[in-house]
Amino acid sequence: MKHSFLIVVLFFCAAFQTTIAQDGTVNPEKYTAHNKGKFYIYWGGNRETFSKSDIHFKGADYDFTLYDVTAHDKPKGWHVDYVNPARMTIPQTNLRIGYFVSDKYNVSIGVDHMKYVMFQDRAVNYSGYYPNEGSYDEAFPTDNSQVLLTEKFLTYEHTDGLNYVNAEVARVDDISAFIGLPNTDKFQINVTEGLGAGILFPKTNAKLLGKERHDDFHISGFGISAKAGLNFTFFKYFFIQTELKGGYIDMQDIKTTFEDADKASQHFWFLQRNITVGGIFRI
Repeated sequence: MKHSFLIVVLFFCAAFQTTIAQDGTVNPEKYTAHNKGKFYIYWGGNRETFSKSDIHFKGADYDFTLYDVTAHDKPKGWHVDYVNPARMTIPQTNLRIGYFVSDKYNVSIGVDHMKYVMFQDRAVNYSGYYPNEGSYDEAFPTDNSQVLLTEKFLTYEHTDGLNYVNAEVARVDDISAFIGLPNTDKFQINVTEGLGAGILFPKTNAKLLGKERHDDFHISGFGISAKAGLNFTFFKYFFIQTELKGGYIDMQDIKTTFEDADKASQHFWFLQRNITVGGIFRI
């Protein structure tokens, strides 16, 4: 009888321990199982591609448009400046801080520091008028509908930079189980996508029609964007995130000289390829 009683007690103890293990008290729920209430921050670099753009220049004695102007970014490659506190704002960078309002959705603010440089010494169509036409080595004797973008005529870039200050709403989905990753607290893979909007605060470096070079920050317009990417989280708190991010920029008030009447306007599409590193945590 004593042995039978002991067997029954041991059976119930084993069952109780199994129940505890199943409800998570012995094997605690993984940190990565829920995101609600977590903050994150990331920092990294980007490469950009820009569509062609019509640029309209207007001042007291000129009003002309350059058509289908092409531009490129200004990369630094794999460089120590990305982690040098004294120089980390010089390369093309992305900074973002966000908060998860639910397990899947987060809101964030950030700055996409892009660089836009007009290709020099290319012929483009133009219309309008400006003083001293033909005196900047820009004129084509056989075609008065085109100009050559010489340095005497125009240098034009947003290189410190094409700053897109924006807010985003993004969704994150853990796909670790679909590819057989059993312990997401060690390694987790997420898919993320989001929508954003914000203002353009470029520092435009321009020299127009022989006037004094201008290089200053100015709120110039707005932008909208969408992104998709992969997030690789390591040991619960650290991640690498890769993104494709595209959008539309419309700047109607670009400062080109120190004269109040002088300004430019343009709109174009952009595509970023981003790689960032960051952390995710609860406070």
